Amino acid sequence: MPLDLEEQEQLDQLKVFWQKYRNLITGVLTVALLGYATYSGYQWWRNSQAAEASKLYETMVEAIGKGDKDQTLRAADDLQKQFARTPYAAMSSLVAAKITAENGDVPKAIDYLRWVAANASNDGYLALGKLRLVSQLIERGTEKDMAEADVILKDKPISGYEPLWLERRGDWYLAQKKISEARASYQEAWKKLDQAKEFPEEARRLLKVKLAAVGGIAQ
Repeated sequence: MPLDLEEQEQLDQLKVFWQKYRNLITGVLTVALLGYATYSGYQWWRNSQAAEASKLYETMVEAIGKGDKDQTLRAADDLQKQFARTPYAAMSSLVAAKITAENGDVPKAIDYLRWVAANASNDGYLALGKLRLVSQLIERGTEKDMAEADVILKDKPISGYEPLWLERRGDWYLAQKKISEARASYQEAWKKLDQAKEFPEEARRLLKVKLAAVGGIAQ
């Protein structure tokens, strides 16, 4: 069926528009499709990584149940190397740090905690890694360790963990026999901890003991 004059004019205008802008339109569509493909591929990769990481983490849990320390640490190391961006890597490194510390290998425990503090993608694991690292550094107590702990504590606290940051700062002061500074830090930690009902009662009891040790009062 032949086109009338108005339809023919619209078609001619469309052709002119396409000739003028086709490269731009094609480019935009290509970028959009590539973006979608990349996002879809990333989602698939992330899900695949999580599934594989969970299997390796299960292997680690089984090794812990058997008391096989070597296999446990190998699994933790493999999770760091192969699945660093999954939560399982941080979880396993925290567990490995605890095991190595309990077995007297403090330098290895600190290495695991440093890895968590530098690589954890989950805020909760990141906070735990940093807080436990500070505790280990303070306990070891060399000048270099205390300086490293100081740098970590000067970082902005992970949201929700402010009371524990202040408590660790009190520990840091106490290790250097700066009693008044430790007391002030513990006192501030107590105020914040008392307002944060999500923390377990054990955390309050421990802080209360520390406060009493430096002459502070839990109000």
